[in-house]
Amino acid sequence: MARPLGQRIRMALMALVFCGVGLPAAAIGLIRDPDIEHALKELARPVITAAGLSPSQIKILVVNDQKLNAFVVDTQHILLHSGLILTVKTAEELQAVLAHEVAHIANGHISRRIANLNTASVAARFGLLMALAVGAASGSAEAGAAVALGTASSASRVFLSHTRAEEASADQSALRYLATSGIDPTAMSDVLDYFRGQEVLSETRQDPYVRSHPLTRDRIRAVEGYAAAYAGRAQEHPQAQYWFLRAQGKLSAFLRKPGWTLQRVKSPKTDVDLMRLAVALHSAGQHEKGMAAMNQLIAARPGDPYYLELKGQLQLEGREFAAAASTYGAAANAAPGDPLILAGYGRALVATGQMGSAVGVLERARARDPADPRMLRDLAVAYAKTGNNGMASIVTAERYAVLGNLKTAAIHAKRAEALLPRGSPGWIRAQDVLSAAKSAGIKIKEG
Repeated sequence: MARPLGQRIRMALMALVFCGVGLPAAAIGLIRDPDIEHALKELARPVITAAGLSPSQIKILVVNDQKLNAFVVDTQHILLHSGLILTVKTAEELQAVLAHEVAHIANGHISRRIANLNTASVAARFGLLMALAVGAASGSAEAGAAVALGTASSASRVFLSHTRAEEASADQSALRYLATSGIDPTAMSDVLDYFRGQEVLSETRQDPYVRSHPLTRDRIRAVEGYAAAYAGRAQEHPQAQYWFLRAQGKLSAFLRKPGWTLQRVKSPKTDVDLMRLAVALHSAGQHEKGMAAMNQLIAARPGDPYYLELKGQLQLEGREFAAAASTYGAAANAAPGDPLILAGYGRALVATGQMGSAVGVLERARARDPADPRMLRDLAVAYAKTGNNGMASIVTAERYAVLGNLKTAAIHAKRAEALLPRGSPGWIRAQDVLSAAKSAGIKIKEG
């Protein structure tokens, strides 16, 4: 790629374990993008509702990994590998995957496992992605890191792998959710066809989905039978297909080489095509042409907060700082509750030197998503530039805690403790970081 992926789609490497060790080599990143996450939420909404759960309580996140996989490790987050999103062909297929993972949550498969583990209450107060201290519970830092990050180690398979009974239960529930939502249930059979024959491969050649979701001929036949029983209930869902194409198109435009995309969108026919063209041109170093395509896109869908956010991102990367701040401001006005848009707006304000305003915007982002390391870095910079070194230190401590480096987090927390008024909110947050570090066995120098 012409430039690091992190310069284009925001990526956050989330450390989900509080074992006092650095991230393992196999640690993988999350691709954080407001447009993609919104699109996935729209796709998941009907099946989450059909399961009797609240769509507002479940986040769909993307793992930057080309393997085909999807998994849940708590009751509030579903993780999809980018490879899976780019491989499936229809909205219904992706919704079938989501329905299956929702079923594991609704049927209590994850809750029962969590109940058998010690949860990290202090870490939960940080608002981290998943409040699981598997390493502390098992006595194995490696096991904890593997579980939380969804790696291919034996430890993660123990936690993430489902029994055949759980798989059968999830299949039946998922097919019911699909049928209730008017989504073609045969899409689940289509998804399983991607993995047909995988179990005969050596473990190193299998997709991780097969290892975490046992796939047998009996299971495939059962799914086909259930799907046939629910046949005839499917309806047309053009909006679902739109959001699927938008999520897949944006992910593809950023992850694939610009030339690959440019060959396929020479004559854009839809707003998604225009979006892909703008990203590809910008990534290929043709910033002005990319912005021209971006302006066409905004004209086609005026007021769309996620396209405005993308324009602001491209302007920021093109060092058009004042323009980026203005565009991000419009995006934030259109979607005032989106933490990733607010984080981008705050970043643009920092770039323009508006530190006081940046602190306010970034604090709003932190209140909604406290586990975004890039936002925390920008917030720490803004606090430092305004002379509030105590708050800069606690925010920096929390960023290192999110990244799994509790030793460095404790150093900054001690500094914050000394600088902030005793009993203030920031001082209390410093105590949380120090408590987490002590629980992980990290020695903290007193005084």
